Amino acid sequence: MAARLSNVWFVWLTLAVALLLSVSALPGWAEPGRPMWIALFLTYWVLALPHRIGMTTAWCFGLLADVLNGTLLGQNALTLMFITFLVLSLHQRLRMFPMWQQSMVLLIVFGLAQLVQLWLNALVGSRPPTLEFVLPALISALLWPWVYVLLRIVQMRLRIN
Repeated sequence: MAARLSNVWFVWLTLAVALLLSVSALPGWAEPGRPMWIALFLTYWVLALPHRIGMTTAWCFGLLADVLNGTLLGQNALTLMFITFLVLSLHQRLRMFPMWQQSMVLLIVFGLAQLVQLWLNALVGSRPPTLEFVLPALISALLWPWVYVLLRIVQMRLRIN
């Protein structure tokens, strides 16, 4: 029982690492293409453990991201909940797809989330609409196989279920 409890904490640890990666410093030229780290890690854990990780987790980590980024409170929370809802809706199909199809579906999901983010930024008046908003979704979709393999190896080694 104690081993299982410590293994569940590893899920929270990886999500905290994703939160730290999302606010880490990047060079100015790389900032527009910042990967959606929290969305990537959250997507993996929602696919792997849909009975434990869901909308509440997305909301909590979204609020933490809002506080750390200094954005409108609830903006990242809404976006992460949207991503989690779509991933949970496509859960059974997404798990059956090969990795390249998962990346393509997640490109669409992350792109829609970036559209929601762009819409919220336009409402607040903090960012003009440009095509640059697609870049984080594209980079995140390209990183998906690497994140999936890394977290899958850790999940199997620690027997997280």
